[in-house]
Amino acid sequence: MSMQRKALNATNSPLTEDQANQLNALVASLNADQIGWVSGYLTGVQAMADGTGAAIQPVAAAEPVSEPATLTVLYGSESGNAEGLAHDAAEKAKAHGLPVRVLDMADYKQRELKEEQLVLVITATHGEGDPPDPATDFHEFVHGRRAPKLEGTKFAVIALGDSSYEFFCQTGRDFDNRLEELGAERLRERLECDVDFEEPANEWLPPALDAFLDHSGGGPAADNVVSMPGQQAATKPQYDRKNPFPAEVLENLCLNGRGSQRDTRHIELSLEGSGLDYQPGDILGVMPANRDQAVDGVIGKLGLDANASVTTDDGDKPLRDALKYDYEITTLTPGLISSYAELVDSDELRQLAAEDNRKALTAYMSERQLLDVVSEYSTTGLDPQNLVGMLRRLQPREYSIASSHEATPGEVHITVAAVRYEREGEPRYGVASTYLADDIEPGQTVPVFIRANKNFRLPEDPTTPTIMVGPGTGVAPYRAFLQEREEQQAGGANWLFFGNRHFRTDFLYQTEWQAWLKEGVLDRIDVAFSREGASKVYVQDRVRERGADVYRWLEDGANFYVCGDAEYMAPAVHQALIDVVSEHGGRSAESAEEYVKQLQREKRYQRDVY
Repeated sequence: MSMQRKALNATNSPLTEDQANQLNALVASLNADQIGWVSGYLTGVQAMADGTGAAIQPVAAAEPVSEPATLTVLYGSESGNAEGLAHDAAEKAKAHGLPVRVLDMADYKQRELKEEQLVLVITATHGEGDPPDPATDFHEFVHGRRAPKLEGTKFAVIALGDSSYEFFCQTGRDFDNRLEELGAERLRERLECDVDFEEPANEWLPPALDAFLDHSGGGPAADNVVSMPGQQAATKPQYDRKNPFPAEVLENLCLNGRGSQRDTRHIELSLEGSGLDYQPGDILGVMPANRDQAVDGVIGKLGLDANASVTTDDGDKPLRDALKYDYEITTLTPGLISSYAELVDSDELRQLAAEDNRKALTAYMSERQLLDVVSEYSTTGLDPQNLVGMLRRLQPREYSIASSHEATPGEVHITVAAVRYEREGEPRYGVASTYLADDIEPGQTVPVFIRANKNFRLPEDPTTPTIMVGPGTGVAPYRAFLQEREEQQAGGANWLFFGNRHFRTDFLYQTEWQAWLKEGVLDRIDVAFSREGASKVYVQDRVRERGADVYRWLEDGANFYVCGDAEYMAPAVHQALIDVVSEHGGRSAESAEEYVKQLQREKRYQRDVY
């Protein structure tokens, strides 16, 4: 790594002009190893000085100070959590005296893996046990035939996940097992983190970094710290996930027409005074509160005192307040089911929570909330503190931002579909969506923060065409994209694929799309309303139907974006894209898949799926 050095002279050093010139010439000619040797030599010379300022007699050359091996921190991140943790780990490594570099797996040069001595992998898991999109190539490389032998490599893995999903931390497990298979030595057992990852990661990292330091092969390492390539120290915003900003609600509008089965809200919030900024593609985190109906239902079914004091991370408070503001009661976890099984002495729940029954457990949890569990398996005499001890902290909900900050300064807009359904005749509600739709009115405040989403960005070149696929609320970031491109007078063509159920009641932001079409900001729009005809038609069907033009746009350099449902829509659109490339590009299925992968590598195919 090259560094800019300030040239020495007689004014900025105690050297004569001639000495300064000689030293400048010498330093400019040295490589990193030679500089290290000279540094050690001069340290030895200085130790021989008699303190009088007299000329020092030459001494034997000092032994070179061995440089500790660099710790490479590789992260695979979809939501930004793994990336943030990777940079935190790097700061801690530097404090330990370890040279460190931090790299997104998408940017890592795979040929360098065989040379690595110390590797820390930090990765999330996405979808059905898949690696995050930016980590896909590296994951395939490590598991493929070209992966190198790693006998000289020491490694450790932090796996991030969500225990409410079946394939919890699967990508981290994949990397951990595969690195060992390739001959690398595991320095610390894999850490598997649920959504509350900060505390366990902070406990795990110091001994792991000690182990890396022990194997770094360096001397006193505090003087051997190197900076992370390409990283600038970022000033943290005043408001973040742990300290959200109370944003005033400016508008709360229903986007659906009368008679729709959906309730989709357009919500505008003020960021005035927050100092928060964002780019199109970024995410707004919202700290919600649980509904009174769900809180009171749990307390009532268990026969508890709503005013009983419980200890939380935020101090002591009444049980009702803790359940409303601090803990998840609509999302179940394996730990909760396992603990509750013992509490109520249920063999049925014990069997469900068994490690080899994860698929059935995931299905059970996906259909129920805490109120359903305590209703099906009732108990009395439960200590309120034991109840909250089984629950995980209430997590923020995240929404794609539907506005450009340049076009709407001091504001942020989101698009929210309210989740309401029934279970055995009883109403059930989503947490944040109905909190925003039903409980929050203009003038009230909502705790929010911004999360950067570097993997979903407009092209840097404003003349680059864009193809945007977003059914339902997945259309939100494209509203931000078009606001931004209109504001910047970008010359690139824009094509939107939008889908929903009914044209008359569910065409979200219809008048805005039509205005942009008329003004030339939006060049094309193709819609798919799945309940309008005899057969259901979705956005992936429209992509195939317009395949010839889609392929032409891609060949002309267009970026391809997908936003929305990760389980069904995103895989279907992905396959449609491969089919389009195969058919209209005259390629085999394998060649078409490679074409699409190359789009991803070049960041021309980006996804924001959930």
